[in-house]
Amino acid sequence: MPATSLPTLIVVSGPAGAGKTTLAHAIARAVGCPAICRDEIKEGMVHAAPAGFVPGPADELTMRTLPTFFATLELLLRAGVTTVAEAAFQDRVWRPRLAPLLGLAEVRVVHCVVDADVALARKVRRGKDNPLRRAHADPAVDDVAAHALAHNAFDRVRLDAPSIEVDTTAGYDPGLAEIVAFVGGPGLQDRRPQ
Repeated sequence: MPATSLPTLIVVSGPAGAGKTTLAHAIARAVGCPAICRDEIKEGMVHAAPAGFVPGPADELTMRTLPTFFATLELLLRAGVTTVAEAAFQDRVWRPRLAPLLGLAEVRVVHCVVDADVALARKVRRGKDNPLRRAHADPAVDDVAAHALAHNAFDRVRLDAPSIEVDTTAGYDPGLAEIVAFVGGPGLQDRRPQ
């Protein structure tokens, strides 16, 4: 019997407004796997939230979302499912929670980057265009300098795993084909049973 290989865990990270969710879904479609997005889990939870729910940095749903996100990743990886994991977590949140999963998957990290002013414009637009954002305590964006400071201080995830930086300002640089090749898209096909 041939030895089975590990699934791939593709971690997509970066500051808010960096284009992570859109890229995570594009990678998942190209590779042929699920994308598990932290904000989408919380947006699903808000439908069953008590009346009068008010989002905040440590609200009930935020506290429930974190373990749910990582438990979902673990469940999928233990089942041998290659998975895209997307969140705006900084290193202090990602690294300790990914450590137990490292033996379950080959990890690839995709860092999304964009200038602070582009991220700010995206955050303003999605706040207006997406009613599901009511699940999140999106910070006020009226202080451009404070936003830029927080954006530029983002502490990217640091794992002992291959990583790639993707500028999402106008499309993807490097392009999606190169990103998919980096995460093992074509190589995933080589690992499938014939």
